Amino acid sequence: MKRIAVFGSTGSIGTQALSIIAANPRRLEAVLLTCRSRIDMLREQIERFHPAIVAVERPEDAAELRREYPNLRVCCGRDGLNEAAQAEEYDVMLNAIVGIAGLEPTLTAIAFGGGRRDGNLTIALANKETLVTGGRFVMSAAANAGISIIPVDSEHSAIFQCLAGNKDNAIKRIMLTASGGPFRGYSLEQLKSVTVEDALIHPNWNMGRKITVDSATMVNKGLEIIEAKWLYGTETSRIEVLIHPQSIVHSLVEYEDGAIMAQMGFPSMIVPISYAFSHPERWTTDTRGVDLAALGALRFDAPTGETRRSLDMAYRVMRESEEYGRDSGAIALNGANEALVQLFLDGEIAFLDIIDTLEHVLERHDSRVVKGIDDIMDADRQARESALSLVRRQRRSVATPGASQDANRGH
Repeated sequence: MKRIAVFGSTGSIGTQALSIIAANPRRLEAVLLTCRSRIDMLREQIERFHPAIVAVERPEDAAELRREYPNLRVCCGRDGLNEAAQAEEYDVMLNAIVGIAGLEPTLTAIAFGGGRRDGNLTIALANKETLVTGGRFVMSAAANAGISIIPVDSEHSAIFQCLAGNKDNAIKRIMLTASGGPFRGYSLEQLKSVTVEDALIHPNWNMGRKITVDSATMVNKGLEIIEAKWLYGTETSRIEVLIHPQSIVHSLVEYEDGAIMAQMGFPSMIVPISYAFSHPERWTTDTRGVDLAALGALRFDAPTGETRRSLDMAYRVMRESEEYGRDSGAIALNGANEALVQLFLDGEIAFLDIIDTLEHVLERHDSRVVKGIDDIMDADRQARESALSLVRRQRRSVATPGASQDANRGH
């Protein structure tokens, strides 16, 4: 029986993970759940799975849960999330927290070893920001502690599976696939008028709001480039992106002998989550199969257009990391993007403002070496402040008679 801690249990990945746990009652047990604000959903999960520990963000929510469930250990806030990560009750941490908030619990779990009952702690990582912002520290700490990190992102799970039984030094190229999002093929003029509702309609995947917007801007794929570098120790120059509208091939690995391995399947997060729990075994799931004959052909294209800029930014910050050991650029890219996506979702900025402002943040950012969690959080804070400052300046410019409405674009 594997004891699972689901960090982010009320989100898209967390709820699907709990469905897998429910389908495998003799193999898996949910012993720890965390959420930010969906307390009613968390209550339902507590009633169904009977965890030993939960963690929530707000003190008032924690107080209510303690009154309702006197035998339940309830943790609260940032400190509570780290307290939960230190618990000895779990064997596998599924980190499905959204954003940089997932970094510190991962480092804490590694430092304390989580629950090592029948072997080493395993971290099933769905929080890409953990590696985007702290990859150098996380991978080193995990290696030193003998802790396994199994990726849950569909693309990185695919690469992980393609690499099974092969040495990393045999890799020639890693090819990350991208659907192209809802705006594949849109012109610049069309992109100027897209709405939040448009951006949240993904053609193939059912995901949370933040990651769905990231998919539309292709920032998500840029972050995955950074994540791949740390997960697989591969130079960024060996990592490419292919637009694959059908989302059947989840990623590919080309080896030095010319062989290409691809992992394929119907677009569903159930398979990568289940594989992270079952590895090295494979368990039966109810995921539908792929009728290749009915598909007839699979299409791949090179990324082009406005959203190609998101990939270029990722490559740029990783060149600084690889050549000079300066990781703050990747942290700035991630932090500014989190702030800007929230502004877009709140209706405060336009879709293209996300990419335009990200470019300006990186132009203003003074890249530097980061030495630990405090430096990471400081770089994140500065990037968010820089993004918000640029947005405010753009608003003032637009409000001033005669000012160029394209000031923020820098064109």
